[in-house]
Amino acid sequence: MKKLVLATIIAAVSVTGCSTVNPYTGEQKTANATTGAVIGAVAGGVIGAVSSSRGDREKGILIGAASGAALGGGVGYYMDVQEAKLRQQLQASGISVTRQGDNIILNMPNEITFQVNGTALDSRAVLALRNVALVVKEYDQTMLNILGHTDSSGSDSYNQELSQRRANEVRNQLIAEGVSPSRLIAVGRGESSPIATNSTAAGKAQNRRVEIVLSPMAQ
Repeated sequence: MKKLVLATIIAAVSVTGCSTVNPYTGEQKTANATTGAVIGAVAGGVIGAVSSSRGDREKGILIGAASGAALGGGVGYYMDVQEAKLRQQLQASGISVTRQGDNIILNMPNEITFQVNGTALDSRAVLALRNVALVVKEYDQTMLNILGHTDSSGSDSYNQELSQRRANEVRNQLIAEGVSPSRLIAVGRGESSPIATNSTAAGKAQNRRVEIVLSPMAQ
């Protein structure tokens, strides 16, 4: 039985990972898609095993592993091509694009988004968000979590309110660009999630930011 599970998982991953080209980069499927396929195959194989009768267990494992691998690889690949398109659209915008598993994180530093203590979007941010909207409207199977962050200057309550207003402003701009409100969640994090020290001006500047985290919708 163990040998059968392993063999079917390998077969399923091989099928989902063969010679698919990323239409935006011209490269083969990346490790993200392969990892998704492996995870999906394992989960699908287990589900197939436990949900099948003894006589049909081998068939259930095979079907479950193949389906799980296709789903897992598909999610990874979907995020791969979306990431590549975002990188293309946001070149020289000042917004960084990073990947964490199946999540894509857009980091919008305060120098291109808001004036100090302000909540009105800079024109550069409006243009960048327009380009973000072009991509996410095409790839509409993702949720966008918009997180506002501040440095430690001012009171906790002030920073919390400021970060929420900034997150809301980014959300409203994306809605104005045609992104469905149901896909957008805005949360103010205040000064609770620094990425640099708050003891220097340079560190504080890094902490003042808005992040947009793109995550695949639950299947």
